[in-house]
Amino acid sequence: MIKSEIVKQIYAVSHLVGSFQLRSGRISSEYFDKYQFEANPSLLDAVVKQMVNLIPSNTEVLAGLELGAISIVTLLSHYSGLPTAFVRKEAKKYGTSRLAEGAQINNRKVLIVEDVVTSGGQIIISAHQLRELGAEIDYALCVIDREEGAVDKLLAEGITLLSLLKRRDFPT
Repeated sequence: MIKSEIVKQIYAVSHLVGSFQLRSGRISSEYFDKYQFEANPSLLDAVVKQMVNLIPSNTEVLAGLELGAISIVTLLSHYSGLPTAFVRKEAKKYGTSRLAEGAQINNRKVLIVEDVVTSGGQIIISAHQLRELGAEIDYALCVIDREEGAVDKLLAEGITLLSLLKRRDFPT
């Protein structure tokens, strides 16, 4: 599936208009319900196949952020052959008590994977936590950058945001 078709399909199944509070706390008149495109197997497959080409060549581990990026990072791992870490918002309080499950991240080049990014707040929080665990993080990769300041905020943290799609790619 070509990128323009992906844009049309994501917009058709996940773009909502109304009043929505974003993770950043801001109110938006539009929202991309990521679970709608992530729950569509053929669309998710097409999205991830395009994202593989954006993975920096020195990446050793993909790190998917809970919850929205888990399906994306799992399929991205499948197509790229790179191991995956599943990153919680906070370490679980039972079992292994880990923040990041799966692949080891210590002293490895880790690419954070996210679904839709607005301000980059969760990426910044997770990057700080993963860096404390020894991960080397220079990049984050998302499906959609809403183009609301995340690029600059992430650059201030030493992270370059790579995105498959930007808000400007969709109808207004």
